[in-house]
Amino acid sequence: MAVATKKVWTDEELMRIKHEGKVELVDGEVKLMTPAGGRQGRVSARLAVRLGSYIMRHRLGEIFDAQTGFRPHENMRSPDFSFISRERLRVEDVPDGFLRIPPDLAVEVLGVGETFDDYESKVAEYLSWGVKLIWLVDPNTETVMVVKGNGERRVLKGNDVLTGEDVVPGFKIRVKRIFA
Repeated sequence: MAVATKKVWTDEELMRIKHEGKVELVDGEVKLMTPAGGRQGRVSARLAVRLGSYIMRHRLGEIFDAQTGFRPHENMRSPDFSFISRERLRVEDVPDGFLRIPPDLAVEVLGVGETFDDYESKVAEYLSWGVKLIWLVDPNTETVMVVKGNGERRVLKGNDVLTGEDVVPGFKIRVKRIFA
């Protein structure tokens, strides 16, 4: 009887994959991520500029874009935007390769036709890594699901205020401004 084995990918092999767009490694399988559509990309970029500018202005830590791989365990994920506090990562310690520590904040912007349910396994993995705060931003419904490190969830919309809580202290934005 033949036994199927999963390929064990090294960081070097993953970094050499030729693909336009981002790549994730999930349970030994390389997942090629499709490029973002216009609205998804616009929402992601505008939120990254607002949030990233705030983080940099207040010197809270390091920010990373969607091309950055996090591999604290076997899988490698690439949130659309992520943040690690300066207490956990100094600029001189940012590696050339994948980050071996999880982000404090992981932001995912949903694509056309995607729902919060489509991100359940990714959210569960982020939580198992110790990510403190996750935002699932849905341009389709103009809502944001906030997931705390303890698993608590809430969905915000319209005039609700999205905050960085204790992860990005002082950051706040009305949800409707994310999609304007």
